[in-house]
Amino acid sequence: MQAIILSIGDELVLGQTVDTNSAWISQQLARIGCAVLAHVTVPDDQREIERAIADASARCDWLIVSGGLGPTEDDLTRQALGHVLGEPLELREDWLTELEKFFRSRGREMPASNRIQAMIPRGAMPIHNHAGTALGIDARLPRSSPPGGFCRIFVVPGVPKEMKGMCEAHVFPAMRSAGGGAVILSRTLHTFGLGESHLAEKLGTLMRRDRNPSVGTTVSGGIVSLRVNARFNSAEEASQQLERTSRECYDALGQLIFGEDGQTLQQVVGDLLKGKSTVTTAESCTGGLLAKMLTDIPGSSSYFSSGWVTYANEAKQKLLGVSDEILQQYGAVSEPVVNAMARNARLRAGATYALAISGIAGPEGGTADKPVGTTWIALATPEAIDARRSVFAGDREMVRDRAAKMALALLRFKLLGMQTPF
Repeated sequence: MQAIILSIGDELVLGQTVDTNSAWISQQLARIGCAVLAHVTVPDDQREIERAIADASARCDWLIVSGGLGPTEDDLTRQALGHVLGEPLELREDWLTELEKFFRSRGREMPASNRIQAMIPRGAMPIHNHAGTALGIDARLPRSSPPGGFCRIFVVPGVPKEMKGMCEAHVFPAMRSAGGGAVILSRTLHTFGLGESHLAEKLGTLMRRDRNPSVGTTVSGGIVSLRVNARFNSAEEASQQLERTSRECYDALGQLIFGEDGQTLQQVVGDLLKGKSTVTTAESCTGGLLAKMLTDIPGSSSYFSSGWVTYANEAKQKLLGVSDEILQQYGAVSEPVVNAMARNARLRAGATYALAISGIAGPEGGTADKPVGTTWIALATPEAIDARRSVFAGDREMVRDRAAKMALALLRFKLLGMQTPF
């Protein structure tokens, strides 16, 4: 089984609204073994919608169309589908009665424009809407190949709640009952510290495109994630192969993989700290972002009690006891300063560990010796202080985010009793 997801709306094409419907539908289709060939987005233009429906239906077994079923003049999906099918729109009296009841129950008279929401192409089947007013459409469009074949087209509203209700009640059950699809199981493995190209070298043949399960990489917020997709005829085989390939990824990357699926770096670090150790923070350029990440986790009070944001040099002196001498000699963005911040923060908080960050987030403030993105991070333990210099690329937000995540990564490897491998 192969599907295409078609989204309708000017707001989607213009980037004013993010198309979350297609992402959700794709995730659900993977669970029932239906491969998605493409996501297509077109504006509220009847000819463009007609062209997209005709093109997509010639390429797939299932076409799921989202949007354009409202009562206004720019809602043209039902008209476009009728034109492609070569069938006029017909009024469904049963749904018109439901619409009128819907409005009466709210003490309102139904506007004449809503009448169009009870119309679907002749010969198509209705998909009832239990969360809104637009009637969905279930239609078949014949195609030349294979002989006697057809593409089944489902049209659902763009409103997420209505779309999900129709898909779960009608669309997905219809697709499951048709059978013939493989089972697709997926897992995401998260890494931080090395770029995509370095990870690809370590993974080697695991990233071959003709491989099943497949392994691909995506990057978001400095996190490089491996997406492992196993497509097999049975759930048992897909599960076994997914486990096998996941283990091979761990063998290749080791502790560079910090978590799976919904796990975050701060969650993993928090799990390592709970019941064993405590941590405090001393931040300059990150402005409290590291402390926020640590305390985003429920139960973080068991390992985090306080931290410092010492943005100005005066604050570093007053709150953390950093001497004016080393600030003047080395500057705020330097190893001696973050060492002093970390050492004194750990002692004042009575914590097992302290993380200190000082850097130049930009867009201004860089020099030849310390360009924008230069960051010093220190990790203080009861035994020693280790400091690390990094130069992060990107804008101000990216530099701050990467610095906070690097601090978490350094602490994670310390808690694991390992040298940082990057």
